[in-house]
Amino acid sequence: MLHGPPPKLKEDKASKRKSILGVKLFFVYFFVYAGFVTLAVAYPESMGVRVIFGLNLAVTYGFGLILLAIIMGFVYHLACSRLEDKLNIEDKKEGMP
Repeated sequence: MLHGPPPKLKEDKASKRKSILGVKLFFVYFFVYAGFVTLAVAYPESMGVRVIFGLNLAVTYGFGLILLAIIMGFVYHLACSRLEDKLNIEDKKEGMP
């Protein structure tokens, strides 16, 4: 199998905005998770309350955290892809390779 040289990577003009978005999403998740931990520590009896389909709050909140992380990953990917596409189109309009 032949391997050629690695492709030359261009400057990522969206990196700063992607970083800012990542930090914002991190803090959203941090506060939601902090709410979970606060409930578990301050009001441990609340975690045993049945919420939906016979599942207690701890399980429901835990699954919610997992789903939130997955959804936020998709949102981050979609937002970053759109931003990169937008900046690439602007570069092509300006005549940059």
